[in-house]
Amino acid sequence: MTGSVQQEMERLLNEAFTPTRLEVINDSAKHSGHSGDDGSGESHFTVVIEAAAFADQSRLERQRMVNRALGDIPGERVHALAIQASAPTG
Repeated sequence: MTGSVQQEMERLLNEAFTPTRLEVINDSAKHSGHSGDDGSGESHFTVVIEAAAFADQSRLERQRMVNRALGDIPGERVHALAIQASAPTG
């Protein structure tokens, strides 16, 4: 894959969920020099995603769905991933 990990995450999540809201926030600078910082500048992320696919799913299942969509990125290519997944309201 060419491009940044952030761009790849955005592409994978858009393809998997067609979200009504998606923010992939690179938090790596806040963790510079900490455990898990590999110097790449892409070690820590927050994902904020809203998609119909999350309706009637528990918070844990929503996180599992996001992790599955991202494949080997969480835990292997990214040290830390915070997930805020919700279904659209109204």
